[in-house]
Amino acid sequence: MSNNISVKFSRVDSTKFFRTLNKRINTYFKEKNIKKTGNWKLYLKTVIMFSIFLTPYFLILTIDMNQWLLLLLTVVIGIGMAGVGMNVMHDGNHGSFSSRQWVNDLMGSSIYILAGNVYNWKVQHNVLHHTYTNIHGHDEDMDAGRIIRFSKHAEWHSMHKYQQYYSVLLYGLLTINWAITTDFKQMYQYMKRGLSYGKFPSPVKNWTILAISKALYVLIWIVVPILVLNLAWWKILIGFFVMHYVAGLILSITFQLAHIMPETQMPLPDEQGNMKNTWAIHQLLTTANFAPKNKIVSWFTGGLNRQIEHHLFSHISHIHYKDLAKIVKRTALEFNLPYYEYATTRAAIASHFRMLAELGRKPVIA
Repeated sequence: MSNNISVKFSRVDSTKFFRTLNKRINTYFKEKNIKKTGNWKLYLKTVIMFSIFLTPYFLILTIDMNQWLLLLLTVVIGIGMAGVGMNVMHDGNHGSFSSRQWVNDLMGSSIYILAGNVYNWKVQHNVLHHTYTNIHGHDEDMDAGRIIRFSKHAEWHSMHKYQQYYSVLLYGLLTINWAITTDFKQMYQYMKRGLSYGKFPSPVKNWTILAISKALYVLIWIVVPILVLNLAWWKILIGFFVMHYVAGLILSITFQLAHIMPETQMPLPDEQGNMKNTWAIHQLLTTANFAPKNKIVSWFTGGLNRQIEHHLFSHISHIHYKDLAKIVKRTALEFNLPYYEYATTRAAIASHFRMLAELGRKPVIA
């Protein structure tokens, strides 16, 4: 499926599902007299997440300690890195952190110290993933190159027979790939295709921001530790890798449990690029929730365990998803639409790897 085809969702919602749901969600906020953006709970969480992320970094630079303890602190940085990404950067770049745009921009720009780039992330996530969820050739979250087969529409290779075993090893490489190669490739491709979230940026400005932010990133996370710590450069690089591997593993697994599951569909447009369903119904068919009653998982993942609510209402802060979920689930079931949900994280992980095993089997040629 060429991603040059323009995908168009059906505009015919005979059941009026999304209109009803939207009305109910708006009524909820009106009756409660609260904003759809973040509140004190999100601001407190932001302080906690940045503390988990940055405190170990300053401890490493200022206190002389055992090398194994240093390594343990890089694991903590990785956990904090994932936490900032899911709770702060994510809401900021969706414009749901605050009602003030400059606050959203500031929180969204935290992606630069997480190794990413605002422009690339907004195009890849807000535009391609949120619009074309689980559509092969359009949703880049389904594209892991040839090494992992995430879609039944992707080409099969014999190595995929083992992907349920080796994929988890590759999941940890997500953010280090951002840091080293992905951002440069994405920016080149997106600029060439004229993609943007909002106004198309100046290419010179975009590439300048990328170059400066990458240079500062290397300075903060590699050069400064090499200069300050009495350690061999390769030990610094091991710490850098461990930090990224922990963050990458957490983020990848959280993302995969939302879409690469046995129940979630992977529909394709017809030859004219038309999709069978409306965008909102498409989101229900392609997305799953996990561990909705687990307060720790919900708190740490920034509500990304409630992906159904996030995909339908990405402009609303994740702080509200717990309450919105009751409305969304009730409305979906009322309209005889699916609402895919796993009671526990463990059950969702088991299902995801079963799905990888299924996608790894050689397709039977009809």
